[in-house]
Amino acid sequence: MQAEKPRTLAEVDLFAPGAQEHWYQAYAILHEQSPVQRLPGEGLTPGTDAFVLTKYEDVRRVVMDWDRFPPTLSLLVAHIQQSGQMPTHIPDIDAMVASIVSLRPDPELWRAHRKELTDPWVGPGCTRHAEMITAHVDDLIAGMLDKARGGEPVDFVADFARPLPQRVMASVLGFPLEDIPRLEQWGNAQVMSYVHGRTHRNILTPEQTKEKFRLLAGMKDYVAEKTREKRARPQDDMVSFLTQVEYQALGRKLTDDEINGVVYAMVIGGLETTQYALAEQAQLLCQRPGMFATLRGNRGAIRTFIEEGVRLRSPTQGLSTRICAHDEVFQGVPVPAGSMLHLRWAAANIDADEFEDPLELKLDRKAATRHLAFSQGPRSCPGSNISRLEQMIAWEKVCDAFSGLAYAAGNDFRHQGGIMLGIYRLMLTLTPTETS
Repeated sequence: MQAEKPRTLAEVDLFAPGAQEHWYQAYAILHEQSPVQRLPGEGLTPGTDAFVLTKYEDVRRVVMDWDRFPPTLSLLVAHIQQSGQMPTHIPDIDAMVASIVSLRPDPELWRAHRKELTDPWVGPGCTRHAEMITAHVDDLIAGMLDKARGGEPVDFVADFARPLPQRVMASVLGFPLEDIPRLEQWGNAQVMSYVHGRTHRNILTPEQTKEKFRLLAGMKDYVAEKTREKRARPQDDMVSFLTQVEYQALGRKLTDDEINGVVYAMVIGGLETTQYALAEQAQLLCQRPGMFATLRGNRGAIRTFIEEGVRLRSPTQGLSTRICAHDEVFQGVPVPAGSMLHLRWAAANIDADEFEDPLELKLDRKAATRHLAFSQGPRSCPGSNISRLEQMIAWEKVCDAFSGLAYAAGNDFRHQGGIMLGIYRLMLTLTPTETS
């Protein structure tokens, strides 16, 4: 049974099937009546509760303090370290978790991992990829131009928003573009719990978990093969880099399994967010007549448009990723030690106590990057820089190629399940510029 638009607090269930279509109505109710929502018995361990945080100040307080609010994953890592072996009773252990245990089990090593292993490729220096990203954008836009000139509508998701980050991530890692269908299959399997999982903990059924790992079965072999190739013949790509780099924090090079875990994390983080951001931004433009023309005439506004877009329509709406190490109080609500926290980024990003006119897309908003769409603090999204770069280049080039952008017929605006704001398809009418 699909959730209907909530009218009262009792009807708010952020995790019910179909709740995606009414999340923002639910956030208004939660902000007004229950900014800290208790989920009885839904904590990480039996007898504990979970709490949904929807206020900006609360979510930011949590993400900025690793010690008071440790990641749930850190408890699993500590268990593995103490026992000396991966827990066989937990079926959803993946390559990324295994690599976290050896490469980044604590805050100090987490920072070192980011600085030494991932930042050189997707961090602040990712502008090195601008030419590569531009080439992929140009190629995809050429396809949309062909359709537009022929009077055909464009599926902005299938024709642009989805393939762009797939191509970029394949290029960063050093994988052939013809392997993208396999990477897409593996990426879909990786995020299965976030799309099909139940409750705020994204729990898969045993059958779904079995299917997930069936689909992922070939990924380790594929990455291992590519790793062997790049150890023998390094090129200018991230996997080659990982085969050669000395991880100074541990004073050694990485094993093949560790490289597999890093690649796993790159794929799971590098495909979905940018796709959803671009698709939602296109809708924001369709819903605001004149804004696309404004961006075409003032390219300096594109950066703020992107920040406002991910604030208003956060790709990842929320995650249950933190535990209270001590008794806490949020908005006057006692939250006992051991409670699980569901951080609702999307609700925090439209909190009227933090953002003036929070539902308005303001191209002159000050400090527009202070939103929480990529989190903040020591565990902020490591791929936020390259995602922003992809979005910047994408909208610059779309503004060059098209003079008009509007909804076409055939949209039902239906979103996928889970905790990501992902629309299945987006049919647009695009008007080529005279020079395109």
